[in-house]
Formats: sequence, structure tokens, C-alpha cells
Amino acid sequence: MTQPIPMIRDHHVGKGSALLQIKELVKRYGDQWVLADISFSVQANEVLGLIGPNGAGKTTLMEAIAGLVPTDGGLVLWQGTALSLRQRRERLFYLPDGLHPWEDQFVSRVIDFFSSVYGRPDGFVTEIVDALGLTPILHKRISALSKGYGRRLMLTLALVTPHPVVLMDEPFDGFDLRQTREIMGMLRDIAAGGRTLVLAIHQLVDAERVCDRFVLLADGRLRGTGTLEELRHETGKASLEEVFLALT
Repeated sequence: MTQPIPMIRDHHVGKGSALLQIKELVKRYGDQWVLADISFSVQANEVLGLIGPNGAGKTTLMEAIAGLVPTDGGLVLWQGTALSLRQRRERLFYLPDGLHPWEDQFVSRVIDFFSSVYGRPDGFVTEIVDALGLTPILHKRISALSKGYGRRLMLTLALVTPHPVVLMDEPFDGFDLRQTREIMGMLRDIAAGGRTLVLAIHQLVDAERVCDRFVLLADGRLRGTGTLEELRHETGKASLEEVFLALT
């Protein structure tokens, strides 16, 4: 990345304040409990990691928070006030693990669509495109993109939106070490610019490097929350991997 990522500070909640609260969220498919009484808070301008192995319920939890799947109980609150589904869509932007809805579209057309919908000025969008190195692939179809460029495009779309909270599913999946470090730097820049990030991650080493706090999930249940220091104090373990094993 050769340029800083431009930011528009649309929101005025101080860093460290509880921005989003998840209370007793429940989801089941038939007799199977996918999420069981999940409760935690998300602080303003932090990078929060939803940590757990594949099948732990991370993606379902993010989709439920964003209002994309119905739940069987629980609340999503914004600074103490319950959010309707419409309000969630206004304040929370969910980036799935893939670009399937837009695969047949050209990169430039999707970016133009997002910037038009959210009323972003052309200069602002151009700066983001340049900062994330997307200029060489603007005229390619999304289906032809490498995984790395696909992730960069997803970050671009997230930055173009005005949503104060961005939910991302496995942002480092498919990247090598160098690319992962670069994406981590971009995410830290986004948080420093006034956005709040919630990342679903199954690679604990990646999570430990980029996240401020952690929500540990296993089998659809909450196993622990806190900073790494708080979790170390609770378990007497050193690394996030050791903490996770101790709590699950």
C-alpha cells in the first residue's frame, strides 16, 4: 500500500465506549442449537475478533447480528437501544466470505454503484481505489479476480459505505504471510479512521496480531471475552491458542 486510506468520520462515539451490544442471541435449525445465549459488547473504533474453529457459529452469528438471518431470541442494541432490522442495515455492513452476488459484473461498475448509492464524492472513491491498488483491475470481471484482489475489492466497498460498523468473514483466508500483514495494516488504518470492525477468524495467530479484543466461540456457545491480557489473567496461559484450548 503506497498511500494512506482516506476516511470520512461520520460518527462521534468515543474510542472504548460500548457501541454495540449483543444480548442473549439464540439461533437454532430444528433441534440443533447453532447459537446459544450469546452476549457480548463491541467497543467503538476497536477491532474485535470472533474466534473459533470452522463450524463454531461465527458466520451465523455475524449474519444474525447484521439482520440477514432470523433468530429465535435475543437483542442487538446500539448504545443501549434495540435496533430494528432496518436500523441494523443502516449501521452495520456485512462483508461475506466471497463476492458471489456480483461475480458477472465489472469491478468498476460495482464500485460506481456503491459510491452512487451512498453519495460518496468521486475524488474520495478514487483515493480509496488507488490506496488499495485496484486501478489495474477496474475493467476486469469480478469472476476473474484472484482471491487477493477480491479481498481488496471487498475492503474498498466497505470503505465506500458510511456504516460505522463493518463485519468481515475470514478477511485473511487465502492470503500468504506478506499479503496478510498488508491487509492487517489496512484494517488497523480503517479502525484508526473511526470505524469499528468485527472480524470472524479461525487462524488464532492472525487474530492475535490484529485484534484489540476477542470473543471466543465453540459449538455455538460463548467461551470467553476480553483482551488478550484479560484472558491470560483468567486462564494463566500465554498465547491466544493456549487460552482458547483452556476455555474450550
